[in-house]
Amino acid sequence: MKNMPHYRGHYDRTLLFAVLMLLIIGVVMVYSSSSVVALTTYDDSAYFMKRQILSVIVGAVLMAITMRIDYRLLSNRRVVLALVIISLLLVGMTLVPGIGKMVNGSRRWLRYGMLSFQPSELAKFAFVVYMSYYIAKKGERLCDFMNGLLPAYVMCGVFLGLAALQPDFGTAMTIAGVTIILLFAGGGSLLQLGGTVLAVLPFVFFAVAHSTYRLRRIFSFLDPWADPQGTGHQIIQSFIAFGSGGIFGRGLGESRQKFLFLPERHSDFIYAVIGEELGLIGALAVLLLFLIILWRGVRTALATGDLFSRMLALGITLLVCLQGMINMSVVTGLLPTKGIVLPLVSYGGSSLVITMGAMGVLLNISREAH
Repeated sequence: MKNMPHYRGHYDRTLLFAVLMLLIIGVVMVYSSSSVVALTTYDDSAYFMKRQILSVIVGAVLMAITMRIDYRLLSNRRVVLALVIISLLLVGMTLVPGIGKMVNGSRRWLRYGMLSFQPSELAKFAFVVYMSYYIAKKGERLCDFMNGLLPAYVMCGVFLGLAALQPDFGTAMTIAGVTIILLFAGGGSLLQLGGTVLAVLPFVFFAVAHSTYRLRRIFSFLDPWADPQGTGHQIIQSFIAFGSGGIFGRGLGESRQKFLFLPERHSDFIYAVIGEELGLIGALAVLLLFLIILWRGVRTALATGDLFSRMLALGITLLVCLQGMINMSVVTGLLPTKGIVLPLVSYGGSSLVITMGAMGVLLNISREAH
């Protein structure tokens, strides 16, 4: 019995199907939504689609690797520290003038020639790995605020601080949400976690109240038509896209908002073009695929035998689904406008490659769970 090989089950095929479907939808919709701006800017209507396909290929290679190597390497202290330090250094480099690239008022990119990289995408994955390692190491001591929750809050604060300096509030919201849910799932006290959230709210209010730009975003969220040519323009165009799409949509490739009316049509607001071309049916189909990932990811987490694997599976699931839910909420006007992509669907090489690599780890864990 001692020499018998360890049996590993098959990957979660339902989870893999949902990931592949989102990737296919993403490539198709990136081409449809970006063809006009690509033609006018680069004289090639398929410019963004070609780059998206290249990112999918690179992501597929990374996902194939992370599906096969032993994911428990991520529970090694040295690996965790290296991943955290490298990701924080890269994010910090974006803040250095001359190194970080400014896009739409935010320093989120590192560029070398034709290659560009958004370190915050790696930082989000590194943070999930760290939290999984930390919670597994602490175990029952997580209920102790000073020795359990406080160190986790400090590390979370470091990641949130760098995200705020870029600024990248979509990443900050994702990290904050993942932190609270993982700590609760790992055994943290609900009373202490709830108290922390309440204690942080005044600081959030202060940050918003003392920033004219953020206040305008809040006011445009409450009444977009008060500034239709300014801060309310993007969400109004998104509403028009969804409204004109109706139940069944205008048809694939028939979007009118992509004719330079809707900003960020192939990245942050691609869900609006999906709603316009594929209608309510298409928008709900994309939502359903994210719910499938959430279902299968949580199921995988519950089926694993050790705490690290459970937290890692849950953390990766939250990382993808929470970002997806925030993006869809922003595009439909349920949250104030902020820059955050729709994972596996929006145009963006860094997000796509890192997310596919993370999903490979989740599929790897699902094989152990089976």
